Amino acid sequence: MLRKIALLGGVYSNYLSLKEVIKDANKRKVDAIYCLGDLGAFGPHPDKVFPLLLQNNIHVVQGNYDNSIANDKDDCQCGYTDPRDNYFARLSYDYTYKNTSDEFKKWMKNLPAEIRFELGDYKVLLCHGSPRQMNEFLWETTTPTHFLEKLCGDFNADIICAAHTGIHWNRKLGGEKYFINVGVIGRPENDGNTFVGYTLLELREGKISTEYIPVEYDYKTLAEEMRKEKLPEEFIETILTGWWATCLEILPGKERAKGKY
Repeated sequence: MLRKIALLGGVYSNYLSLKEVIKDANKRKVDAIYCLGDLGAFGPHPDKVFPLLLQNNIHVVQGNYDNSIANDKDDCQCGYTDPRDNYFARLSYDYTYKNTSDEFKKWMKNLPAEIRFELGDYKVLLCHGSPRQMNEFLWETTTPTHFLEKLCGDFNADIICAAHTGIHWNRKLGGEKYFINVGVIGRPENDGNTFVGYTLLELREGKISTEYIPVEYDYKTLAEEMRKEKLPEEFIETILTGWWATCLEILPGKERAKGKY
């Protein structure tokens, strides 16, 4: 029976942070580790992520990036609408596609769009963006509670866990329902910190408890590898400073105001 699980999102090829998250989660004696998709993008050497997931029996939801790479699509299906965001998304996608092995592509093609299980009496649904759309952005400041409650009802879940936005948050809904954005481990959260983080979901005396766990990793080595691979300096700046320099136009006003740019 599951009682404590680790939830991580957006690896973005950051195999160095993935190693540290796995180590930290195992120290906390979790029953299982789940990844909510987007294994490639942003960082270097996407194929270094693949063995870590398999060796550590990590259950993976298919993200938009994984779906695009596996099905030879023209772009990442990230859901951006601004030309600047799409410019950097194209650079990231082209690099990841070129450097992902056929073996990895085949494996990603068979990943599920959602994972369901029970945590005590709670029905848990894991997805990438939202249950209704793989690349839907659900932001803390712009997503109404009644909409999240409707998603729980429409998709028969007590707890919906997603990622995609790159910024963690959670909300307790009516009727002991929950929505949790688990955060990403591929890059920092646009807050000036260089660490990344994942979410612990635990059943305690029949009730749900959530905790966001910050994790330090060797970000300087990652930045060096990104530079050697000729990835955009804007990506490297984010890793080194903790401030997003790209993919900003999609952010709602309040989320963007918390950043540097």
